[in-house]
Amino acid sequence: MSTHDLTRRAFLAATTTAVLAGCATGNPKPNTAKVVPGKISPNEKLNIAGIGVGGKGTQDILSFTRENIVAICDVDLGHAEETVYRLPKAKQYQDYRKMLDEMGSQIDAVTVTTPDHTHAPAAYRAMKLGKHVYCQKPLTHTVAEARLLAKTAREMKVMTQMGNQGHSGNGVRDLAEMLWAGAAGTVRTVHVWTNRPGARWPQGIAAPPAPGETIPPTMDWDLWLGTAPERPFSKSYAPFKWRGWIPFGCGGLGDMGCHIMDPAVFALKLNEAKTFSVEPVKALNLNAETFPANVIVKYSFPARGKMPALEMFWYENGEKPPRPEGIPADQKLGDSDGANGALYIGDKGILTTGTYGGDARLLPDEKMKAYTMPAQTLERISGENHYRNFIEACKTGTPAVSNFDYAAPFTEMLLFGNIAVLAGKKVEYDREKMQVTSDPSLNRFLTKEYRKGWELPV
Repeated sequence: MSTHDLTRRAFLAATTTAVLAGCATGNPKPNTAKVVPGKISPNEKLNIAGIGVGGKGTQDILSFTRENIVAICDVDLGHAEETVYRLPKAKQYQDYRKMLDEMGSQIDAVTVTTPDHTHAPAAYRAMKLGKHVYCQKPLTHTVAEARLLAKTAREMKVMTQMGNQGHSGNGVRDLAEMLWAGAAGTVRTVHVWTNRPGARWPQGIAAPPAPGETIPPTMDWDLWLGTAPERPFSKSYAPFKWRGWIPFGCGGLGDMGCHIMDPAVFALKLNEAKTFSVEPVKALNLNAETFPANVIVKYSFPARGKMPALEMFWYENGEKPPRPEGIPADQKLGDSDGANGALYIGDKGILTTGTYGGDARLLPDEKMKAYTMPAQTLERISGENHYRNFIEACKTGTPAVSNFDYAAPFTEMLLFGNIAVLAGKKVEYDREKMQVTSDPSLNRFLTKEYRKGWELPV
């Protein structure tokens, strides 16, 4: 082990011990005083705090180091070793509620990069204190939470951004301009696929892990559970494999849907659909603990303005749509490795894109070589930088491109794929009324039961 590593580990051990010694337990009462965010000069640095700063949270909070990082919070500071080491001046916490209550007056904005079930409570509490919020995808764990966050952001007049970074990229705009210019004609079918979860985390498991595993000494397991019902710690949940477990994550759809579906939602105006339906096509090993091992679902949307009715299919864990006729086998669909992607089937042609809407192109390849891209009508994001777009929103008051007014209805639609799978049948939904119309008993899936002390007003 290098001297650098030894120094780093010693630093972590010392700081973690200090935080553990001073960490409050229980459920701190929120500071309920209404705070309206003040205007910030474009030349002034924001004071930012991170909630969930290990794993992806490391990248998120460190992407804001041009601003002032004043506090970091993670239920397991050992898992957040890199962030702890690289931000020694930031005050450390394990409980975001305590951090917000103690440092609220010193914080302008927060990042929320936690397991899905903690997104809404952390973001809601921060916004109620007048803090701008950058929240990872999927925005929330439930439909009701998505509605709550969008409503709260508007009420508190805070700037927001969901972490589907491709929405700041040029690819989603290239695709939209191509579709709007008629490159594929009228599109009535979209296929979207991912290779997730693959070997990354388990799905299709019907029973929870056996109890008896030792909680890491740096982790507060009760805080990690947060809103979820109590259950014993397991490495099958934390720090990474929680995505496939229904109490904590949103499965492959939650992980990759916000990326790969995003260009379709934007270009085909799916957020404007007042109603839609979703039905499971395939759900292998359906159970009450985890999402199925293999999933295919079909979304059906009515006409939206001049756009016709549309069917969109979602495939995960290696499931894929059939290769369109006339597309040679050696020509790639989606990303360069074909693991993730989308097909837009029109009456005059076929378009494909990669994970973030990048490399939008007509198929077969020869057709794209002869194609002239349309004039750009959509503003491009400087540097295609999702993080800077959020910072500029906070400083100028111009909403970020994936603010909660866009991200919440998108997340709501996405989550209905999981609802249809768990219900085991077609689900018809009235978005304006926020009601399942095909079977009102399924409205129970719009929210969930919260552990005592962690309730939300949904």
